[in-house]
Amino acid sequence: MSKTTQIYGIRAVIEAIRAGEPVDKVYIQKGLKGTLIKELEDLLRKSGIPASYVPLQKINKLTQNNHQGVVAAISPVAFLTLEELTEKVFTHKESPLFLLLDGISDVRNFGAIIRTAECTGVDGIIVPKKGSAPITGDTVKTSAGAVFRVPIAKTDHIKDALFFLKASGVTVVAATEKTNNLLYEVDLKGSAAIIMGAEDSGISPSILKEADFLAKLPMLGEIGSLNVSVACGAFLYEAVRQRTL
Repeated sequence: MSKTTQIYGIRAVIEAIRAGEPVDKVYIQKGLKGTLIKELEDLLRKSGIPASYVPLQKINKLTQNNHQGVVAAISPVAFLTLEELTEKVFTHKESPLFLLLDGISDVRNFGAIIRTAECTGVDGIIVPKKGSAPITGDTVKTSAGAVFRVPIAKTDHIKDALFFLKASGVTVVAATEKTNNLLYEVDLKGSAAIIMGAEDSGISPSILKEADFLAKLPMLGEIGSLNVSVACGAFLYEAVRQRTL
């Protein structure tokens, strides 16, 4: 499957969620009322699936079918839980490399990051259930199909994953400009997890506080920051360099 599948109609979306389909996000027309909508909203809250309340025009752009004001995006890949991912990785890898994405919202950046992660041997990518870019056809295309090769887990909060990894002996390194420490001074040869932040705001302060190390890239030009997918590539290839010496 090369594109995100859409399911439309209130009852159809409810049944898809109950059946365990990998629903990435649900779009709901603003102002909708009724028993079924309440049932859907309750189910979304329990499942941790993000919802966006949008104008009718947005729904009509998503599909021309009889949508009843509700459209769900079904991911072309199945996400793992944090527990499933870590159990799978720790069973087969002595010094794994994880990538945590704190609020990457652009689907093309997400795809480019996944592609680089696959090329650099990342063992698993972890994203939050809410606030993360969905996997769309553009994501699949930009990743050059890497979305089907790198395990991706969703967690309620990135901080939950951070605590779990640290307790498992994984060194957590946050990519941020808010430090004087250069990336090249950080040891990435053992079990490690690299955190990359949102395109506009970077890593949230509460996450930065919990990281083992903060690290930045040297910036020699007038522009003060890199595109997040480019910066991610630099961090991951430094890990590769250290691990292949």
